[in-house]
Parts: sequence; C-alpha cells; structure tokens
Amino acid sequence: MKVRASVRSLARQPGAQVIRRHGKVFVINHNQPRGKARQG
Repeated sequence: MKVRASVRSLARQPGAQVIRRHGKVFVINHNQPRGKARQG
C-alpha cells in the first residue's frame, strides 16, 4: 500500500473506492488491487 500526500489520482481510476477510517483516507480498488493507498 502506498502512503501519499494526495490520493486523488488513484481515486479517479475505474473501480476505485474512497473510504475514511480512523481519520485517514484510504483508496481501495477492486479492479486493480495494486491501486491501494492511504493518505495521512
């Protein structure tokens, strides 16, 4: 999982889902499992 300052580019990919957990922003992509990222 990548930790990035901005996950906006990954969040725009098809199949991406933005989730907030414990004050952190996660991007999970079911179509492309490598597209996981955490912000913060």
